[in-house]
Amino acid sequence: MSKSILITGASTGIGAETASHLASGNHLLLHYNSSAQAARNVAADVEKRGGQATLLQADLSGEAGCRQLHAELARRTDRLDVLVNNAGGMIKRHGIRDYQWGLMEDIFALNTFSAMMMTALCVPLLEKGQDPGIITITSLAIRHGGPTATIYAAAKGALDAFTRGMARELAPKIRVNAVAPGVVATPFHDKVTSPAQIKAWTETTPLRKIGAPMHIASAVKFIMENDFMTGETIDINGGLFMR
Repeated sequence: MSKSILITGASTGIGAETASHLASGNHLLLHYNSSAQAARNVAADVEKRGGQATLLQADLSGEAGCRQLHAELARRTDRLDVLVNNAGGMIKRHGIRDYQWGLMEDIFALNTFSAMMMTALCVPLLEKGQDPGIITITSLAIRHGGPTATIYAAAKGALDAFTRGMARELAPKIRVNAVAPGVVATPFHDKVTSPAQIKAWTETTPLRKIGAPMHIASAVKFIMENDFMTGETIDINGGLFMR
């Protein structure tokens, strides 16, 4: 049976690759904010792979944008099988002396509040879905604290706790899990990470390489298909963090 899947932040990187992985036979509702052409390219790829694509534009850094996206979603489908909370960003690196209230609000709004609000808004549609699930993309930063990006790490850490809480609250009908990527080669790093830092991370990673979006997308697909998993965060980081 075809699944109805909403992916936030689907125009580039992990979101775009996840769309490709989940395309075949499914209806993908692809959210983007400003990258319209990139989103159209992802939609074309989804349809080439045998899926149906619907583009939805919204700025998820505020409540109004989240409600706008949900309203558009509800107009396009009467059920949701999977919600992938992928939208987010570091905004900028910072030290403790650079903390500003506005920066903290911006980082939490984009990374934490948007995913929490979209989850809350989508629950009624998910309750009508087939084996419904929520999958949230967090970060390796929740494990090592994210030096020079500790506000971002805290924002993603809040989503880690939110994942476990929602898994209990929404069971047994809706499963809730997360994926915590390590360093992945996406546009995420273009403005916030230097080539020297990427090189340093590569050299300190046990597998001596950084990840690709497909490594995360395949984990999302695995979670979606495993109906005996809830409340878990899967770490995909080349060995930078081990349990």
